[in-house]
Amino acid sequence: MHIENTSGLFAPIAPFHHGHLPEEDGHLVYFEECGNPKGVPVIFLHGGPGSGCSPRHRQFFDPHKCRAVLFDQRGCGRSSAKDLLFANDTPHLIHDMERLRKHLNINTWLVVGGSWGAGLALAYAKQHPQALTGAVLRNTFLSRQSDLQWFFQDAKQLMPQAWDALVAHIPEHFRNDVCQYLCRHILESDRSTALQLANSWSQWENALLQRSSTVLSTAPASPQETETLLSKFKIQSHYLQNLCFFPKEGLLPCLKNLGGIEIDLLHGTLDWVCRPETSWEIHHQLPHSRLQWVNPAGHGLFEPPMVLSMTNTISQRVSALEHPSVA
Repeated sequence: MHIENTSGLFAPIAPFHHGHLPEEDGHLVYFEECGNPKGVPVIFLHGGPGSGCSPRHRQFFDPHKCRAVLFDQRGCGRSSAKDLLFANDTPHLIHDMERLRKHLNINTWLVVGGSWGAGLALAYAKQHPQALTGAVLRNTFLSRQSDLQWFFQDAKQLMPQAWDALVAHIPEHFRNDVCQYLCRHILESDRSTALQLANSWSQWENALLQRSSTVLSTAPASPQETETLLSKFKIQSHYLQNLCFFPKEGLLPCLKNLGGIEIDLLHGTLDWVCRPETSWEIHHQLPHSRLQWVNPAGHGLFEPPMVLSMTNTISQRVSALEHPSVA
């Protein structure tokens, strides 16, 4: 295995195939394939909502054994949209995944996702369990009211200085519902106000990711970076306002039909963004799943303990799919 000694990742790799799905609803969805065209099919679901894939994401997959598929969700990264939020919701993302699977002539694939991507993976598995050979889910985000309450309100107890910076531009009487204020004003206010609030949100998220109130400014430095930031948080606001378009009862009660799918749950014990309790609850809903606590790791995908756990777990799942046990 060609793994970088310093990071635990596989060596950098370029796609052997890339393109866009046919336009639908005004959206052009970018995808790429990396590794071995005859390898075990794997699809990677990025976080967010509103982020995108990066070249480093390719490095979690053994290029000799995996046919790794990465795609930028609607309005994200290298995907483009006539109207960023039109027809942009979880059912449409699941639809895109199925369009992509059929476009690439893949029968079944291993689904890998983290944070929002892990929640999307569960929603996809609920709708299309027959398409999965398994799932590797990191630091899952379920977008429940309790998850939003933790991220925007209760985590103040861990980072009071950073939280004060988050709400600096929010009137006092709205600070008991920071999520709704941010989402509504990023979507509805003038560009200057929306950018100011998006920057505050980004700073807060980075403080929790790094578990430090002294995070350096991440304000965009160029017009392109400004557009990327605004697009990301407009999409994220759109999704969080609607609890990520998950069923009214939430995803947890809907998971019982996943009993036949091999699911690995990984969660950083120091995750201040998505509480470890979430993976514990999923594990209890799916007793056949395998839960791995990653210590010491937080929410970040590229923290060294998480990198090693992810690459090892994905490689183990791929090896098992390459050489299935004989009943």
